[in-house]
This record gives sequence, C-alpha cells and structure tokens, in this order.
Amino acid sequence: MNKINKIMVEREPFQKDGKNYFSYFIKGTVRGKDIRVLITPPDKGGWQVLDIVFGDANEAELELKPYEMKNEATGEVIKGNSFAVKSVDENGEVYECKIKPLRSSDKMLLNMLTK
Repeated sequence: MNKINKIMVEREPFQKDGKNYFSYFIKGTVRGKDIRVLITPPDKGGWQVLDIVFGDANEAELELKPYEMKNEATGEVIKGNSFAVKSVDENGEVYECKIKPLRSSDKMLLNMLTK
C-alpha cells in the first residue's frame, strides 16, 4: 500500500423528528472528482462511542488497519483494510472506534481514496 496523507473523518449535525444527530463522513478527491464517503459504526451502540471519540471536535483521524487472510481451501490470499476513527485528548489518552462505510458505493469510494 502506498503512503497516504492523513485522512480526516468529519461530522455535522442534523435534525430528524425533532432530535439532534450527527452524520459522519470523509471528504476527498478521486480522479479530480470531489467525493463524500458516509461512514457508520459497526453496530447501534457505536454511535455513543463515536460521540466520545469526537468529544467537542468536528473531525478526527481515520486509521487504516491492514489485514490479510488466507483461504485454506483455495490458498487465495485476501488483503484489505479495516477502518477506525481515533482522537487523542490533552492528556495523551487515545480514543478509538471501529467504523465501516455505510453503503457498497461508500466502500468502493473509500478504497479508491486510501490507495
């Protein structure tokens, strides 16, 4: 994998049914086109974890975690990345939450952005 620039996950507030929420996304450019990749935590409880990771900030760093798996039956090696968002507070404490692209198209865009 090539060395990439630091990628930030951003959030912005929105209202639905009179309640306040945040949407989480990554902005970037691929082949001259501006893209916006929607991300989500791996389960419902992850929204609270994301709120803790972001604290009072509206952006936090994307962390790529490369993996490699071998299919024992075929010998095929599957490579990819899992993703997390992390922040560090003023005391050096690291906060992290796993994330994933919201839709298949978001997954494709994120893979293009992180190559």
